[in-house]
Amino acid sequence: MSQPSIERTLVLVKPDGVRRGLTGEVLRRIEAKGYRFVALELREATADLLADHYAEHAGKPFYDALVEFMLSGPVAAMVLEGERCIEGFRSLAGATDPTVAAPGTIRGDLGRDWGGSVQQNIVHGSDSPESAAREIKIWFAALDA
Repeated sequence: MSQPSIERTLVLVKPDGVRRGLTGEVLRRIEAKGYRFVALELREATADLLADHYAEHAGKPFYDALVEFMLSGPVAAMVLEGERCIEGFRSLAGATDPTVAAPGTIRGDLGRDWGGSVQQNIVHGSDSPESAAREIKIWFAALDA
């Protein structure tokens, strides 16, 4: 029998989720899934932090609008830990586009279509162990990943 794959991942409740009062619902769903919070903080992102976080998207057509949106209000930033939590949270979050996200997912149940802006889709979750490690260091520098 193989050993469980305990991972850590970064999850953000984006400004639209915080503004709409959905942070508690997102946290409830994460806890119901069985993941453990290692760190949790409500904070205002800075332009420098976002430049690091979205470095791979710099220069893309959506980059400036994404950064502007992420600067528009507080973000609930958290580190989750659990078995296969990177894949598990992304499944819980649902498809990036809230209009096509499956019912039962965070984006499918809570997301709204903002004129084709998929940046306003309530949550972000790291997409791989490498990006999780990189993103956790950006948002929680003092945390031992």
